[in-house]
Amino acid sequence: MDSKIAIIGLGYVGLPLARLFATKYSVVGFDINQNRITELNSGKDATLEIDEQTLKAVLVNTSSAEKGLFCSSNLDDIKNCNYYIVTVPTPVDKNNRPDLTPLYKSSETVGKVLKKGDIVIYESTVYPGVTEEECIPVLEKVSGLKFNVDFFAGYSPERINPGDKEHTVEKILKVTSGSTPEIGQKVNNLYKSVITAGTHLAPSIKVAEAAKVIENSQRDINIAFVNELAKIFNLLEIDTHDVLEAAGTKWNFLPFKPGLVGGHCIGVDPYYLAQKAQEKGYHPEIILAGRRLNDSMGEYVASQVVKLMIKKGVTINGAKLLMLGFTFKENCPDVRNTKIVDVVSALTDYGMEVTIFDPWAKPEEVWHEYSLKTTNVLPTDTYDALVLGVAHKEFETLDFSKLKKANSVLFDVKGVLKEKADGKL
Repeated sequence: MDSKIAIIGLGYVGLPLARLFATKYSVVGFDINQNRITELNSGKDATLEIDEQTLKAVLVNTSSAEKGLFCSSNLDDIKNCNYYIVTVPTPVDKNNRPDLTPLYKSSETVGKVLKKGDIVIYESTVYPGVTEEECIPVLEKVSGLKFNVDFFAGYSPERINPGDKEHTVEKILKVTSGSTPEIGQKVNNLYKSVITAGTHLAPSIKVAEAAKVIENSQRDINIAFVNELAKIFNLLEIDTHDVLEAAGTKWNFLPFKPGLVGGHCIGVDPYYLAQKAQEKGYHPEIILAGRRLNDSMGEYVASQVVKLMIKKGVTINGAKLLMLGFTFKENCPDVRNTKIVDVVSALTDYGMEVTIFDPWAKPEEVWHEYSLKTTNVLPTDTYDALVLGVAHKEFETLDFSKLKKANSVLFDVKGVLKEKADGKL
């Protein structure tokens, strides 16, 4: 039987995967957001992960047995698929507890069309056990089918790096797994057929889930370490970046830099592992310590900016500050879980008037998510302080002198301005 694939969720993860599979298979991209479907069918991708030419090259007008991508919000269009790949977000709530709502809802959606012999693969980042203990029962209940008898499951964690045009989905080695050894091979072969970087078949779904969640936890802890170093070296009046450059000459020194840790992976995934550990009665000290330190960096950046302004004799209350960048990372429109919002909040608490300029962020998205006003147009005003929060390529050639008042402060969160900045992490 030919493989016909449904991708559930067409965001930063789902769309690149759907596009890739569509070069060899019949693919239906399913999303509940009709605006997103309309936009994609016209060849436009608001996430900027796929360019118009590449997207249009795989788009087809109807779902058929031929290869190509058909995007739809109609459940009937995925009924004839035999592989269902779930690529929905897995956020945390305001108390940093895993929010599995998108996974439950997408599992209900798949359950409505599930047939005997179908395979459901999850790509969303989760703690070990979520696929089999949380998602499968939903599939069984809605479909009336029995797991590992009537239908099967797999887990292949996404490794998408938003905004990265070099490490695209096919060039990143893919971890795969299945609910039985035979299904593991099937899932592995499916991905192997399009992933040029190759695959790694994990012995179980739980192992694959655990592997994903520790990838980002490891990065989080390493960044927390250099963030702590930045705090220490600032007190010692030593340039952190100079120290890291010197230490980096040793062959096994890991090249991490201080910064704000946001986004949908590194700032979220450790909480998923911590939650599962706590359910089993273990309190993870290093993982949560890293999270606490990284979550404190927004307030720390604000305090450093304020100190520099006071030293220059700038009155803080009522001061005008320009925040350059709002997205969670450079050259990417994704504003989910951006930590710039923490910096803005702290600066506003000090009584400053903050203007946010970001050529990548959509003002309506920022307003919807954070109730903050942003602009895509560089202001013509001058400011008491400038904070480079995100290293967008547009900022590389920016003439900061036109934006500064006589004694204003320029703070470089990303450490990319070299000698131009008054302060940096």
